[in-house]
Amino acid sequence: MSAIPKTFPEHELANEEQLQSGIEVIDERFRELVSEVSEVRRLWKGAEWSEGAVYLPQQNIIVWSDIPNNRMLQFDPESNKTTVFREPSNFTNGNTIDREGRLVTATHLTHCVSRTEHDGSITILVDRYKGKRLNSPNDVVVKSDGTIWFTDPPYGILSNREGEKRDSELEGNFVYRLDPETSDLSIVANSMDRPNGLGFSPDESRLYVSDTGLPGNISLFDVKDCGTRIQNQREFVKLSPGVSDGFRCDVHGNVWTSAGDGIQCFSPDAALLGKILIPELSCANCCFGGPDRKTLYVAGDTSLYSVELAVAGASIDEAARS
Repeated sequence: MSAIPKTFPEHELANEEQLQSGIEVIDERFRELVSEVSEVRRLWKGAEWSEGAVYLPQQNIIVWSDIPNNRMLQFDPESNKTTVFREPSNFTNGNTIDREGRLVTATHLTHCVSRTEHDGSITILVDRYKGKRLNSPNDVVVKSDGTIWFTDPPYGILSNREGEKRDSELEGNFVYRLDPETSDLSIVANSMDRPNGLGFSPDESRLYVSDTGLPGNISLFDVKDCGTRIQNQREFVKLSPGVSDGFRCDVHGNVWTSAGDGIQCFSPDAALLGKILIPELSCANCCFGGPDRKTLYVAGDTSLYSVELAVAGASIDEAARS
């Protein structure tokens, strides 16, 4: 195990002087993914709780959610400026894009998954299951066939801080598959306590889903029947410290997941390769961005960070060609 220390200017560390920042190599394979010249950069600070980072290639911006402040923010890499993308946001959480580059969003207050059209209008794709309101959709991914997969834990209905406190109308917290063309909504996993982050392997043969309830791990499922259902749930990893809130895969199938100390990177066979240490008390999730998808953007507790990598993030266009 070796560490490549990187530090921020003292004025940026504020009350976080004891927290470490940098790149930690645990397995030598990690050096092929992130070089020793890479550094962790804080791009902006000022959120109460950052979530749902996504790269919008058509606009070349990063969009992410500041849930308790009921807004979405955007960072422009060219100007290095952060501005408000949407406010109020109805306590938006997770974000992704579809194959047309449209923003797909999981929202707490309106208990829905929505899509931002090219003209800026917002279409609610689903907000109920068999007539009952969803809890508070949390994270969302789009498969190469256009279907939308999302998790629905209760975090947005437990209090008014991230949504609106109310009782759940459902029998549990599920993982769903939505066909936006037919509006068909089905439960694909009902075995998890509080399903949270989710993502497909590059070839979409696997689906990873984190559980931020019990047992606090990442489960792995096999995708079957032309991508319509999943089976064979087993544990992929259990993180330490913390739990996985969100993650994305690179083109080699490595899983880059949030953890209690920043971002941890696991190989497809669940070996811990290395870490991107973030000087925050918690970290929510990450995404790959930039024209070559080799910049890892990290939604920390209060901030947005970036790290230049030597590997690109997986994309649904590549999955469609495989």
